Amino acid sequence: MLELVYENPKIYRIFVPLPENPLKLLNSYVIMTENRNLIIDTGFKREECLKALLEGLVELNLQLEKTDVFLTHLHSDHCGLINKLTTDNNKVYMSEIDYDYLVGNLVGDNWQKIEERFRVEGFPDDIAFRLKESNHAKRFAPDKIFETIKLKDGDKIQIGNIELVGIHTPGHTPGHMCLYIPKEKILFSGDHVLFDITPNITSWLGKKDSLGDYMESLKKIKKLEIKTTFPGHRETGISIYDRVETILNHHKERLEELLEVLSKKDSQTAYEIASQMTWNTRGKGWNEFPDNQKWFATGETMSHLDYLYSRNRIEKVLDKDNFYKYSIK
Repeated sequence: MLELVYENPKIYRIFVPLPENPLKLLNSYVIMTENRNLIIDTGFKREECLKALLEGLVELNLQLEKTDVFLTHLHSDHCGLINKLTTDNNKVYMSEIDYDYLVGNLVGDNWQKIEERFRVEGFPDDIAFRLKESNHAKRFAPDKIFETIKLKDGDKIQIGNIELVGIHTPGHTPGHMCLYIPKEKILFSGDHVLFDITPNITSWLGKKDSLGDYMESLKKIKKLEIKTTFPGHRETGISIYDRVETILNHHKERLEELLEVLSKKDSQTAYEIASQMTWNTRGKGWNEFPDNQKWFATGETMSHLDYLYSRNRIEKVLDKDNFYKYSIK
């Protein structure tokens, strides 16, 4: 399905299905000019995504050899198809931080380190073992390393007569990057700001405080003059400035809820704490959560614990069984 979402410049949205994923769809955007085009994000490396994306590009009569690609971040639903979509004729733009992290996922030992981190936070071995095969982030990632133009905060991209600026917004991933068109005051927000769901913030390798990074990135976005926002999933809703405030308040409330859970019982793992937090799961109890849901919930809890620990609000101790246990100071 294809939709014209902005008239000048011509910006289209291609709805890319995400099978077996609660997000359901990715918004892949296409900016078209007389000289060159830009695709923003691709979908998973799976046939359903490729078919939908290519059908949209054919409907636009888009010439791929005159088209470049910008990837907002390293998650597989945003970059998985990159090798199916590009050749030496295409430029691929991505933040330097997320690209280097992605390479560590594809050919390094990032996944082993992440799994060990979750283990010491109390995540059960049997669930982690099942996720080795079922984790979409692994299964539908790019199939090999690709060449890219690495971007830093403030770097510019020229597509035809349109100048775009990369805005580094760490949090959802370490190198997440929004794309901004200053002249039109348009922001492609990727997964940094979504309007009817709250982006997942997990604990990343090498990052002491992903949630703190995210909250600062939200404040950074508020300083831009933005008239139109195109998010990576779902629809644009209220003013982005109002949405930023809503998300900031959401995380403040989650931090208070986490402290309340800890106040009832000292010395708990992140997994134990996650099982007692409130999640938007349509009435399902923790034991009914799918494996992926438990992974995301534990990761989000870990990022909130990191935030509190870095501000000296809680204690963190490695016990005799090699699990981290948390208590209120």
